Amino acid sequence: MHSSDYRYPLDPDPTRIRAAKIVIAGGFGVGKTTMVGAVSEIEPLTTEAVMTSAGTEHDDLSGVPDKTTTTVAMDFGRITIGPDLILYLFGAPGQTRFWFMWDQLHRGAIGAVVLADVRRLPDSFASIDFFENRQVPYLVAVNCFDGAPVYPEADLREALTIPPHVPVLLCDARDRESAKAVLIGLVRHVIDLHQRGVPVGLR
Repeated sequence: MHSSDYRYPLDPDPTRIRAAKIVIAGGFGVGKTTMVGAVSEIEPLTTEAVMTSAGTEHDDLSGVPDKTTTTVAMDFGRITIGPDLILYLFGAPGQTRFWFMWDQLHRGAIGAVVLADVRRLPDSFASIDFFENRQVPYLVAVNCFDGAPVYPEADLREALTIPPHVPVLLCDARDRESAKAVLIGLVRHVIDLHQRGVPVGLR
């Protein structure tokens, strides 16, 4: 089944969400596959492929010199947040040559997580612009890599030029509880927008 065939709209009562589709996006090598794998309660579907010399001609490895695999289609996972909420997670490929898939992956999503690395913040701009332009609710989750510098939220907002109402969270994409907290934060953000009358749901 094509990813765009999934439809998980918000229930008319925002406190009774039954299931929802969420997209996890971000730059190349930022930890999207890791997050899906850490939080999924089922064996995640991944499309990781070993990088070859042909791929290095197209992908910038300067920020991730140790990366040996890459997502070539999408990642898929599922997590039950509570008795009334199941999240279906779709990890989008980060390389520019696979961006054509994003239009399909975001359809039917109630929101998105933009995963960011403070050492390569410009890599997040394309994801932020994508969801802003399509009015898809999103939050920014800064993946705290070992040894990466830590910046105040205000500095991150300014660097990423995101509006005040968009949540910015810190996380460890390898840790299940940390990744789960990000997903819960997105759901709360979407519910808040819904309650304030901002159109959310199918795109």
